[in-house]
Amino acid sequence: MKQNYKPGTLCVRAGYVPKNGEPVEPPIVQSTTFKYDTTDDMARLFDLEAAGYFYTRLANPTCDAVAAKIAELEGGVGAVLTSSGQAANLFAIFNVCEAGSHFVASSEIYGGTFNLFAVTMKKMGIECTFVNPETSEEEIAAAFRPNTRALFGETIANPGCTVLDIEKFARIAHAHNVPLIIDNTFATPVLCRPFEWGCDIVTHSTTKYMDGLATQVGGCVVDSGNFDWDAHSDMFPGLTTPDESYHGLTYTKAFGKLGYTTKLVAQLMRDLGCSPAPQNAFLLNMGLQTLHLRMRQHSANAQRIAEFLASDERVAWIRYSGLPSDPHHERAQKYLPDGQCGVIAFGLKGDRQTAVRFMDSLRLVNIATHVADARTCVLHPASHTHRQLSDEQLRQAGVSPELIRLSVGIEDVDDILNDIQQAMNQI
Repeated sequence: MKQNYKPGTLCVRAGYVPKNGEPVEPPIVQSTTFKYDTTDDMARLFDLEAAGYFYTRLANPTCDAVAAKIAELEGGVGAVLTSSGQAANLFAIFNVCEAGSHFVASSEIYGGTFNLFAVTMKKMGIECTFVNPETSEEEIAAAFRPNTRALFGETIANPGCTVLDIEKFARIAHAHNVPLIIDNTFATPVLCRPFEWGCDIVTHSTTKYMDGLATQVGGCVVDSGNFDWDAHSDMFPGLTTPDESYHGLTYTKAFGKLGYTTKLVAQLMRDLGCSPAPQNAFLLNMGLQTLHLRMRQHSANAQRIAEFLASDERVAWIRYSGLPSDPHHERAQKYLPDGQCGVIAFGLKGDRQTAVRFMDSLRLVNIATHVADARTCVLHPASHTHRQLSDEQLRQAGVSPELIRLSVGIEDVDDILNDIQQAMNQI
């Protein structure tokens, strides 16, 4: 959209502009293939000489419309939908790394991402060093190597709810001539646009707030178009030197600011798949249209619940950056002035079983693996999402045995509060 519309308008309108007599919702193009009149027409698509569609694993009109909406919301030049948030993070890193490469990541990230980076990508020959995001710039910089190709973090960490100092991470990344990649799932572009603070690439699990109703699994990679790959061409040969699988085409030369996005589709999506179904993209778009309204309510409800928990003597500690007592409150006012999302991390006095008794006593709140949903849900990461990690890895990821992740929904806040109060009375 050409006009400088605000996020609420972009949530509803961006990515797809119907012409005269066309449907107001992007149609579900539920087709694997597309017909052409001549062999040359299709050949030009395979050579990346023309824009268009020939196979849905690579591109689909429904998926592209929704990706364009997310790119506009983030302020990026291009975006690609993936089949999951895990695939988005894999593709974002793998697009600039190869066997023999190294990257640095905040240790306070989602357990599944930690495992992807520490275990699976290591088997691919790509090593990751994890750093405490709160340490000094010098200590984080010490983790960089000559073969380091990216720095990664999460705007709001899952499940620890810490807030990343984006500008600090951007300074470190750019001092080492590598891009900063940030998972912006919990904040969404409604609450924070990391590109405005120096980030280069953003990822999302669109399964979470963007969908909002637990109807589809998906992910997204968004490129700011700001990182100068050619200025560091020796570090990123996949982008800046000829790709023999596309007749010697060089992505940055052929596509300029869209080089990173085009390579991600033309190479990674072509060879690895991980493409979303058009039906899922349609469902995601339905959720995006109310994202700006829901994030406001999630944040307001969570603030009220966090204030209650902070005042209850049975609570040992709480992390929610909307609280003035939170160590990241000032940082959140800078990066997240319009709300800190609906996710709260806290611990109860007692042991692991105390947390279990509390959770099992809840009536309205769901015990669920999901997070960032319209429905309030709760999880014990050490027993569930992070159970594959060792105790030392749990501590590195900011997860203690008693940590409870509460994802506050958009129900009436009094009903949520009453359910939490009655469950607290059972411990």
